[in-house]
Amino acid sequence: MAVIPIDDPHDARVAAFRDIRERDLTGRQGLFVAEGEVVLRVLASPASLCRPVAALIAEKRIAALADIVDAFPPEAPVYSAIQAVLDGVAGFHLHRGILALGYKSVARPLDEMLAEMGEEAVVVVACCIGNHDNMGGIFRAAAAFGAAAVLLDDQCCDPFYRKAIRVSVGAVLRTPMSTGLAADDLVDGLKAADFRVLAMTPASTSPLHLAPRGGRLAIVLGAEGPGLPPDLLARCEPIGIPMSGGFDSLNVATAGAIALHHFTR
Repeated sequence: MAVIPIDDPHDARVAAFRDIRERDLTGRQGLFVAEGEVVLRVLASPASLCRPVAALIAEKRIAALADIVDAFPPEAPVYSAIQAVLDGVAGFHLHRGILALGYKSVARPLDEMLAEMGEEAVVVVACCIGNHDNMGGIFRAAAAFGAAAVLLDDQCCDPFYRKAIRVSVGAVLRTPMSTGLAADDLVDGLKAADFRVLAMTPASTSPLHLAPRGGRLAIVLGAEGPGLPPDLLARCEPIGIPMSGGFDSLNVATAGAIALHHFTR
């Protein structure tokens, strides 16, 4: 693919990459911006569920990224610019020197997604996760331990926010997900599909390491601090990670990773 040089930060062809931080807050109508080589490689790979739209890469990095450029579909242009122009487009110093624009993957209906999963499928349910670092960490763990999907309730932040994608090292782009349902409806749908639904909570007296593995299983994670609401906990099997010295707090993505390791190893 021929790389298209850009020498003016106001060039209309790269308008979608302009003033990234401000536009992160307002959304991009079905598109997302990602940054960095690792994420770009995921987006350009066969594993990606998202379609590339364009890339903007620092001129000095083009040669080392030739394989990624070649992997981009013909309809997705790759632009290059010197660092000063790149910074002018982004609105800040872009030290990674790599931006990509893509279409968000389509969130599928829950019942349709669950019906296609195997008898040993493990999924993650995220409830009220508002921190983009935590969201990215949850997707990273889900991909690392082979979760079949991440199911997000209607109170979660956008997993396609630039920072969440970066923290996930691209896992957001390749992990099946369902979004938009209330947490209660997610639990109902999982139970109807014969999933055992386990809620992570430090208050549980049932330790994770003794929990039996096997069968369809969902791991429910809540926001740090408030955790999962009591009415939702009452509809699930509570499970906890024993800790030392009276300490009862783990980062939610870390807790999810420990649970995923237990149930998928």
